Amino acid sequence: MATQLKNLSDFSHTTVPSAKPFRFGIVVASWNAEVTGALYKGAYDSLIKNGATAENIVSVEVAGSYELISGADLMLTHQKLDAVICLGCVIQGETRHFDFICDAVANGISNVGLKHTKPVIFGVLTTDNQQQALDRAGGKHGNKGDEAAITAIKMAQLSSDIKD
Repeated sequence: MATQLKNLSDFSHTTVPSAKPFRFGIVVASWNAEVTGALYKGAYDSLIKNGATAENIVSVEVAGSYELISGADLMLTHQKLDAVICLGCVIQGETRHFDFICDAVANGISNVGLKHTKPVIFGVLTTDNQQQALDRAGGKHGNKGDEAAITAIKMAQLSSDIKD
C-alpha cells in the first residue's frame, strides 16, 4: 500500500502560495461526522494557516457525500468563490452501494468544476473501514482535509495566473 506508514499531509517539499487573495467554499457531508468533522477542521485550519481570512471562507453542510455535488454547484452559482473543497467519507459496506456512490460523487464533483470553470476539489475518503478513514482524517496518514485545502489554494492561484 502506497500510504503505509506515510503522513501524506507533509507539504515541506512544495511551495504553497498565499491564500489571502482568494475566497473559498467548503462543502462538508454530515454523514460519518466524526471523520468529516476532522476533515473540515484540517481544511479550514490549513486555509487560515496559509493566509485565508475567516470572512473569505464560506462553509455549508450537506447530508451525505452524494449531496456534495449539489452543494458545490449551488455555492458556485450563488457565491463569488475561487475554489470549492468537497469533503466527505464513504465507507465500504456489504453491498455495491459503495461503488455506485463513489463513482457518482467523483464524476459529479468533476462535472461541477467543468461547468463553472472553477477548481472543485475532491476531498472524499473512500475507505474499506472506519479505521482507515480515521487514519486519513488526522491520524497516522495525515489529514486529507489539509491536502484538499492546499490543492484548492494551488488551483486558485493557477486559475488566477492563467487569467492574467
